[in-house]
Amino acid sequence: MTYHIAVDIGASSGRLILADVQDGKWQLQEIHRFKNGFTRVDQHDRWDIEELFHQILVGLEKAKELGVDNCTLGIDTWAVDYVLLKDGKALAQPIAYRDKRTEKVMEKVFQKLPAKNIYEKTGIQFLNFNTLFQYASEDPQLLEEADTSLLIPDYLAYRLTGRQVAEVSNASTTQLLNIHHRDYDYDLLDLAGIKASQLPDLVETGTYLGPLLRENFKDYKLPYVEVYAVATHDTALGVPATSKDFAYISSGTWSLIGVELTSPIVTKESQEANYTNEWGAYQTYRFLKNITGMWTVQEIARCLDYQYSYAEMAEQASQVAPFEQYVNLNDERFTNPEQMIQEIQAYCRETGQKVPETVGELTMCVYSNLALIYGAEWKRLEKLTGKSFEVLHIVGGGSNVALLNQLTANVIQKPVIAGPGEGTAIGNLLVQLIASGTFSNLGEARAFLKEEISLKEFFPDFTIETDHLKIFHTALFFRFDLRYNFLILLSF
Repeated sequence: MTYHIAVDIGASSGRLILADVQDGKWQLQEIHRFKNGFTRVDQHDRWDIEELFHQILVGLEKAKELGVDNCTLGIDTWAVDYVLLKDGKALAQPIAYRDKRTEKVMEKVFQKLPAKNIYEKTGIQFLNFNTLFQYASEDPQLLEEADTSLLIPDYLAYRLTGRQVAEVSNASTTQLLNIHHRDYDYDLLDLAGIKASQLPDLVETGTYLGPLLRENFKDYKLPYVEVYAVATHDTALGVPATSKDFAYISSGTWSLIGVELTSPIVTKESQEANYTNEWGAYQTYRFLKNITGMWTVQEIARCLDYQYSYAEMAEQASQVAPFEQYVNLNDERFTNPEQMIQEIQAYCRETGQKVPETVGELTMCVYSNLALIYGAEWKRLEKLTGKSFEVLHIVGGGSNVALLNQLTANVIQKPVIAGPGEGTAIGNLLVQLIASGTFSNLGEARAFLKEEISLKEFFPDFTIETDHLKIFHTALFFRFDLRYNFLILLSF
């Protein structure tokens, strides 16, 4: 069997990538792409999960039309969101992590169990949309009615195979797993209001789930498919690095900056920095921080009714001077505002800074501050790990933005290696190739990847005199108001 398909679904789009592996080489082909996004239904922002599943079947039909009679398949998506089921059927469309229902729930949870205790148990970054807090915000009647809860990729795999499991890399993002004994933590389950009986068994990355139940989908012409639980929230696997010490950013709607470790870092310092220890594939840990990413640019494009492509927005931004504003894009006000452009402009007015008006100015404002956020976390990551990184790998869709890559290299004063753009999908495929015996281990798979893909390298401009990162670092904790010439302490 030489064909492998990665189902890679993000917050804004999904795709099926076909890999044809022959004679130690592979050919990758995107065979299907579709839109994704949440809509307001029953007073909540929800995903159309059944449409996503339908699109997977459509993509498999296209694979069949291309001559794929049998293949392996893995599914990766975003983390934390879940589907509640009763007797195998979804009770409602899953609520999206950007829904406002969890805005105040963290404080209520911490009254029952302090944040320090939760972090010591899990090593997971505190985000108000973690599954722990979503369960705590769930409709009690609906939660009581459900007999099963599955994370998004696990639900989609269940629909294909009939098997209900929780793949560990994604399950760790729930903040319900104990990092020390690698199982559900019953104190945290009680805190969330979910029963252990409602959660599926944990399985390791690479677990074979079973064949696609083609008899359940007779309206579709489908190949024979063997489904594997890939690292369903693992982006680090697609990093073409062969050295032990490397830092990476998975750049998509969100940015995940971190390193791959063989043991977690659970310290007072890592908690204060809000770093997470997501479980990775093959007994690794992804010590990283989930920070803002391309979401802001995506929302600017939406506010402009998609008049410009992302490439056109970047081109216009390249004509504008960088670092004209210092904006904390991680501020909660940018999580899901009604109008992103107006929110950015209001922030700049409030802080006495130049207000970006044009498409180029708005886009450069975002990319400049993303680069500064990356730089600030790069330095913090070195301090927390005690390592010095010589290169930063950027994978995912954001790796295609040359302007952002160059700004990042300038800020960190180290080379940036960009690519592959389909980092998550490639990580998905590597797990399938290991599971099916093409490669014996992750190191061998990464060595293959490095030879198979083309990368772009961005070198820092050492002639830049202004230390924008230093200025921005101050702005993380203090807001400088040019109108009144004073500093206001910020929480960050």
